[in-house]
Amino acid sequence: MNDTAAGTTGPSGVVLEAQHVAKDYHDGTRILHVLRDVSIQVRRGEIVSIVGASGVGKSTLLHVLGAIDRPTRGSVTLGGRDLTALSDRELARVRAESIGFIFQFHHLLAEFSAQENVVVPALILGRDLHQQMVVASDLLTSLGLGDRLTHRPAKLSGGEQQRVALARALINNPDVILADEPTGNLDTETAETVISLLWQHTRDKHRSLVIVTHEPSIARRADRCLRLREGRLVPEPAPAETEDFA
Repeated sequence: MNDTAAGTTGPSGVVLEAQHVAKDYHDGTRILHVLRDVSIQVRRGEIVSIVGASGVGKSTLLHVLGAIDRPTRGSVTLGGRDLTALSDRELARVRAESIGFIFQFHHLLAEFSAQENVVVPALILGRDLHQQMVVASDLLTSLGLGDRLTHRPAKLSGGEQQRVALARALINNPDVILADEPTGNLDTETAETVISLLWQHTRDKHRSLVIVTHEPSIARRADRCLRLREGRLVPEPAPAETEDFA
C-alpha cells in the first residue's frame, strides 16, 4: 500500500492540496492561461463546492487535482505525496486507488453491464474479479439498483446511469471524490437523489468531496463554496450577498 492509500492525510488533516497551480494551453501562436494561480486545501471529511461561469476552467481544475492532467506550474499533493513528481504509470495507480471521479456525462462502457462497469477501477488494481463483483453488487443495491445489475447502460435511465457512475467512483473507497456537474443532465428529483447519496457516502466514510456545480442549492450544502474567477479561486459570498452561481 502506497502513501496515498485510504486514510492517509498530510499536515492538519489535509488530504488534497494545490499550491500556486497554473495551466496553460497553446492555441496556435496564442497561450491560453486557463488556471493562473490556484491554491486550495481539502481536509478529510470536508465537502467543497466550486462554482463559476461556463468555460472558466472548472473542469480543467478538477482534472489537474485528480491527476488526469498535469499543471503547467505549481504542485498538487495527495496525502502529502507530490503528484507532479510521479510518472504517468504511478499517477494511473494513484487515480485508481485514491481518487473517485464522477462526470456529468457518466462515460459508462456500453457493452458492459452495470455491475461490470462498477468493477473496472478495481480490476485496474488487479483485485479479484469475483470478490469485486460482490462489492459492486452491494454498492449498486445500496444505491437502489439491486434489480439492475445485469442491465447495460442503454437499458438504464439517466438517473440510474449516474448512480452506476457513482458506484464506480466509490468501489475502491477513495480518499477524495471529484464530481464535475454530476447532476447536469438530471431532472430535479433524480438530481436530489444522486446528491443525497453522494453526501451520505462522503459523511459516512469520512471521505472528502470536491464538486463543481451550477446549482445554488447544491453549492450551498457544502462546507465551503469557492468561485473560480480569472484563473483563481476565491471564497463565494454568503447566499444573501449573491443571486446565483452562473
